[in-house]
Amino acid sequence: ILKRLCIKRQIPTFEATSLLFSPPQGPEGNQQSIDIDHTEGLNECLEDENKGLDLVYSINDRPPWYLCILLGFQHYILAFGGIIAIPLILAEPLCIQDNNAAKSQLISTIFFVSGVCTLLQTTIGTRLPILQGGTFSLITPTLAILALPKWRCPAPATISLQNTTGAPLIDSDEVWKSRMREIQGAILVSSLLQLVLGLSGLVGLVLKFIGPLAIAPTINLIGLSLFIEAGKKSGAHWGIAALTVGLILLFSQYLSKVQVPLITFKEKKWKVFQYPLFKLFSALFGMCGAWLICFLLTIFKALPSHPDQYGYSARTDINQDAITSAPWFHIPYPGQWGMPTVSVSSVLGMMAGSLASTMESIGDYYACARLSGGIGCILAALWGSGNGTTSYSQNIAALGITKSMISTGGLSRLVLQTAGLLMMLLGLFGKFGAVFITIPDPVIGGMFLVMFGMIAAVGISNLQYIDLNSSRNLLILGLSTFSGLVLPTWFQANPGIINTGVKELDQVIVVLLTTHMFIGGFFGFVLDNTIPGTETERGIYSWRKKVTEESSSILKTDQSCYDIPFCINCLQNFKFFKYLPFLPSYKAPDLRT
Repeated sequence: ILKRLCIKRQIPTFEATSLLFSPPQGPEGNQQSIDIDHTEGLNECLEDENKGLDLVYSINDRPPWYLCILLGFQHYILAFGGIIAIPLILAEPLCIQDNNAAKSQLISTIFFVSGVCTLLQTTIGTRLPILQGGTFSLITPTLAILALPKWRCPAPATISLQNTTGAPLIDSDEVWKSRMREIQGAILVSSLLQLVLGLSGLVGLVLKFIGPLAIAPTINLIGLSLFIEAGKKSGAHWGIAALTVGLILLFSQYLSKVQVPLITFKEKKWKVFQYPLFKLFSALFGMCGAWLICFLLTIFKALPSHPDQYGYSARTDINQDAITSAPWFHIPYPGQWGMPTVSVSSVLGMMAGSLASTMESIGDYYACARLSGGIGCILAALWGSGNGTTSYSQNIAALGITKSMISTGGLSRLVLQTAGLLMMLLGLFGKFGAVFITIPDPVIGGMFLVMFGMIAAVGISNLQYIDLNSSRNLLILGLSTFSGLVLPTWFQANPGIINTGVKELDQVIVVLLTTHMFIGGFFGFVLDNTIPGTETERGIYSWRKKVTEESSSILKTDQSCYDIPFCINCLQNFKFFKYLPFLPSYKAPDLRT
């Protein structure tokens, strides 16, 4: 990771405006050389420079306050699409599809929690400049849990404050809050699994048994299993959905190399500089562009005005009351929806998502990262975001499209801490969250098409390590992926097929067998470890070699960026702490042995 970010010794700090992709200049106007101790790291940095990805601020640098706010907001915007997608997906299964106040609170909560977890990650976690946000790994088990007969949404006619006699029927708020508490409890308990993996150092042992053939179908099925959600939203108006996809592709791919001239004030005079505006904000521009088109079509009455007509959902005035009714301030707090409930079926189903989240990053993050992720998911569960958290690197949808986590130049830890504070601050404004409720469904659907497709592609990208000419590997990949699509669909279509006589056991089996990524990951894991094959053929050798090379590079460089504030001297004075794999004082063994 540090190699990729070129976090080496003595990388100079440049002036704020040199962020704008110009090479560092010396006193005479000549390009300065970068003093880096290791040739391998220098080659990596030169490769990035050739791609136009100049590092301006290294991890421990402190940019000016105004630049911290600018870059922090930029990181927030880049992760916006992935974060906002979570509550929009969960709205219907949580039975808050028409409850704008509840959706607004849920949006504010997930932004607030993402900010808290980002601060923790950059301060006492791995301390790498990586933003934390909602994870799609927990969406699939959440949908499987809420699909149980017990949690299916009641008919609208039964949801009322009181009947004709004045006696209460079903409280509309209690309908969705009871479901949220169930999801909270499942995430809370299952996240302890990540803590155990981090505290015990079992992540290293997992590398010996979980390879690309287990990870690829697991992550791939996260995206593929959400196609129904994308189809529902896009189907409200396929033209608007296609427009959204087209705009995102236009900005992220076709216009990615277009440099937009902007003006800056430097050395007491105004200067013009070139900035890759379209590439960095492609998801935001694509969504806002389609949103604007829908607004204009609504103003000029080009869209149907009757709810039963096709295209009505593309109107922007359907949920306008969400903004007026939302409070100006809403402070999320732990237990705001009530005490979380815990059931065996929900916890075991959610553990499949926790394992997928762990495997998703196992090649890039180590024990300390898993510890941080586990704590983040626990906090998200306590606050009731309906989801957990994960590191938003290039493996997450929005950043995967633009590859702009590195190209922003804002690799300073302080920048990401500022981003966390901004997310917390904006999460306190109730009307800010309510604004996003007015986004038309077809626009959201178009964004989902790109994001979920990107997630599926990320799963496939893990196959780069295996031998794709091997019939063994192709069989395992095909069977695990196809089984992950077929079996959950069949069990969902036959809800009463599981009948062991024990209701709780039936629920556990149903949740697991209707979780796409659990089925795919299970078959991939079992077949990959039981069918004979060499480590080179399975991709284990190449994958482990990559991790070893990155570990060796980190050990050769200045590791002060990992130091936990105020207590690193204490950790170094006691030999006991070098045996704890989640601390920076840990002496890691050679993975090749």
